Amino acid sequence: MRLLSGLTALCAAALFSSQTLAAPLILATKSFTEQHILSAMTVQYLQKKGFEVQPKTNIATVISRNAMINKQIDMTWEYTGTSLIIFNHINKRMSPQESYETVKRLDAKHGLVWLKPADMNNTYAFAMQRKRAEAENINTMSELVAKIEHIRKTDPDNNWLLGLDLEFSGRSDGMKPLQAAYNMPLDRPQIRQMDPGLVYNAVRDGFVEAGLIYTTDGRVKGFDLKVLEDDKGFFPSYAVTPVVRKDTLEANPGLEEALNTLSSQLNNDVITELNKRVDIDHQSPQQVSREFLQSKKLL
Repeated sequence: MRLLSGLTALCAAALFSSQTLAAPLILATKSFTEQHILSAMTVQYLQKKGFEVQPKTNIATVISRNAMINKQIDMTWEYTGTSLIIFNHINKRMSPQESYETVKRLDAKHGLVWLKPADMNNTYAFAMQRKRAEAENINTMSELVAKIEHIRKTDPDNNWLLGLDLEFSGRSDGMKPLQAAYNMPLDRPQIRQMDPGLVYNAVRDGFVEAGLIYTTDGRVKGFDLKVLEDDKGFFPSYAVTPVVRKDTLEANPGLEEALNTLSSQLNNDVITELNKRVDIDHQSPQQVSREFLQSKKLL
């Protein structure tokens, strides 16, 4: 009996030693609210599932990518459009499913596994004050363009103004190809260039009639903006997805299932509400994530 007890203690000590020496999973996320929420959510849920996680926040996109390939981080939440356009230099217009399948195939060559994409799309879109869009019966980009053209022809002194960030105005895949896709001629005075964060306020306050926004930004809900449908499918899909090194998945049974569980809980309405609670209601990403996971009975 004494020998058995000694063996049991020895095994327990060995197990404890291996656990303490095991390196935590390194999670890298970017420097904006949505990614801070995803980081907090992932850490809390994976810890509940028994994984040790070390978050690295505010990591630049390209740095995070290189660190994954060089095995310095284990996982991240990446966007399909980012991998397609920034990492793989593909500007061909694709459906969301095609984008996902393409980046999954290409990034597999680097030992990176794209898990289940969330049913959300943090892409560009144009938005208006909801009450104004409803009064003008504008629901799509094509209807916005038709309205702008009608005003240009019938009341040229009353130009509708569009708010754009400086980067989009000058990008090769930005305003000019958008105008071509939608047959949208604009006079220079109709465009107001500003910091991306100011576009939301400019639309809310009526300084511009419509503005370029990100579809899951919390201010969309907080300011009661109406996102116009991109009915010609110009903007690429940016579905957020857990991306993990293949060797990390192989060494951590259950990790893939846990991350897929998280991504299955997310859609545009959910993440916009969570973003709004941080950016507008001034709650912390940790609090917002904890309450969300509890509401889904995941904590």
